Amino acid sequence: MRLHELKAVEGSTKAPKRRGRGTATGQGKTGGRGMNGQKSRSGGKVRLGFEGGQMPLYRRLPKRGFTNHWATEYAEVNVKDLERFENGTVVDADLLVQSGIIKKVYDGVKILGNGELTKQLTVKAAKFSKSAAEKIEAAGGKAEVL
Repeated sequence: MRLHELKAVEGSTKAPKRRGRGTATGQGKTGGRGMNGQKSRSGGKVRLGFEGGQMPLYRRLPKRGFTNHWATEYAEVNVKDLERFENGTVVDADLLVQSGIIKKVYDGVKILGNGELTKQLTVKAAKFSKSAAEKIEAAGGKAEVL
């Protein structure tokens, strides 16, 4: 099979409407645009959120709160997610990304205390919750703050 021999599956593609090809087509003359007005003109679009001059919704609603752009954002991992590693493993941010537990490290990794841990692990992270550090050490492991 070659590239020029490939064909779309029957019924998966549909021919586009051929507009402005005479009155017999049903899409002639105005070509499905109606009579006059902004939408009948070429390039006659209205921007997103435009309400015909009425004060748009996004300006009518009150502003609330703010986003702190300098806040530190942590990738959060629960203790139960560390159960998949073997005894004696050194768990750090790189290993967590490789194993698919987290997608991105952000400003560091924080280990939270949800779940149980039975394996002896050395966990290296930017932050630990109190319960997470207790559970890791109770299982015989180490919680190292970077």
